[in-house]
Amino acid sequence: MRKHILIVGGGYVGLYSAMGLRKLVRSGEASVTVVDPRGYMTYMPFLAEAVGGSIEPRHVAAPLGQVLKGMRVLTGRVTRVDHEARSAEFQPVQGPARTIEYDILVMAAGSITRGLPIPGLAEHAVGFKSIGEAVHLRNRVLANLAAAASTDDELVRRRALTFVVVGGGFSGVEALAEMQGLADEAVRYHEGIEPADLSWTLVEANDHILPELHPDLGRWTVDALRRRAVDVRLGTRLTSLAGGVAVLSDGTELDAGTVVWAAGGRPSPLAAASGLPVDRIGRLLATEYLTVAGVEDAFTAGDGAAVPDLTRPGEFTAPNAQHAVRQAKLLGRNLVAYVRGRRLKPYRHAYLGSVAGLGHHQGVAQVYRIKLTGLLGWLAHRAYHLGWVPTARHKAAVLADWLLAGLFRRETVRLEAIEHADEDFRHALAVGQTDGTGVPAATPEPTASPEPAAVPEPAVMPESAVMPESAAGRPVRDVSAAGEAGSVAGTDARQAPAA
Repeated sequence: MRKHILIVGGGYVGLYSAMGLRKLVRSGEASVTVVDPRGYMTYMPFLAEAVGGSIEPRHVAAPLGQVLKGMRVLTGRVTRVDHEARSAEFQPVQGPARTIEYDILVMAAGSITRGLPIPGLAEHAVGFKSIGEAVHLRNRVLANLAAAASTDDELVRRRALTFVVVGGGFSGVEALAEMQGLADEAVRYHEGIEPADLSWTLVEANDHILPELHPDLGRWTVDALRRRAVDVRLGTRLTSLAGGVAVLSDGTELDAGTVVWAAGGRPSPLAAASGLPVDRIGRLLATEYLTVAGVEDAFTAGDGAAVPDLTRPGEFTAPNAQHAVRQAKLLGRNLVAYVRGRRLKPYRHAYLGSVAGLGHHQGVAQVYRIKLTGLLGWLAHRAYHLGWVPTARHKAAVLADWLLAGLFRRETVRLEAIEHADEDFRHALAVGQTDGTGVPAATPEPTASPEPAAVPEPAVMPESAVMPESAAGRPVRDVSAAGEAGSVAGTDARQAPAA
């Protein structure tokens, strides 16, 4: 009997496990449906380089439909799973919701950004978990530099040149390092601004950063950042972002034009909402065979699953890309074995180390007991991640980006207009109802008419024509407004450790 396998999520686990099912699809033993809100897999470790301009943003995304030929890819969200009925509620990006029936479920919804009840966090913060956020952050850095160079107001200037990143995991450290590298390059094109005029602050609630690295490498990274004039605040939390002013637990107040929230994630709430077994923090309970504990015909892996770590009895594997990719590959093989009635294999993988890029041709890497810093660490970081980019096309594109970045200076053009592409159009429509000064344009007199036509009243433009809205429905904020921020310690699910 042909089995229908439903994969919820198209990230590391969704993509790589689906790739492992090709033999089942080719043989006609199974059909596969992959559901993802965006329709592409994002290689998260390269988001920071997309911010810095070393890699084109589109080169860190692998279209699922292009990679998973022969499988059905649906763009939208699974809102609820009824596993007893073997059905899932699916909401496409357009059109009405519908039910998808399946035989075998793979829960790979991953994690979402973790927020805290911090005043002003939602209104004045920039997240760092998607390509859209990476592009927005790049545009924001460049726009704030242009704003600072174009004003005589010292308060506006200081705010635009103040950057705060909250979260000392891989995401936060790499984001700050690449932002600083981009800004240091861009200031040369703005008269009156020097790199020393920019203020950089890294806020971390724990007493160390990069927790999955050896403590020596974490301390080396802190020293390296401080040598670049980064104010590293350890043991410090963000307590408020009201009005765009970052208030830290040590009493410091920073009127920051950009605040980045990179304090980790939390498991997708879909599993808990669907009645599947989860632990106290919402991770799906998994067995070492990557099946959902106590549930037939259900599999899971990645940072949304509590997978036992057989190399460290009593503990669970870390929520990072190293484990996610390896679990996904085994998951694909176990699914093939499951459909064919064969024995499943347990997941066992010792943690081999981690890598992090710090921009400026610096990085840190730990492979087994070998520690690399500076240029060697940076090269190890790039070499490792290039090996895990999912397709040959994307590997070649990333290599080409690096080559161009090495031969020429960074591109510093800001493309914030693409985030609100309809802004100019709506403005033109609004101005079209006036003479350009806000006064309704005069209607010309008819040249030959026995009875003059009535002059129509000026059209009333909707507020959205003057104040364009973002995709979330909120008015577009000024480029000097802050972004998403917060400060807590937590596991950074976006990190991609080495080896």
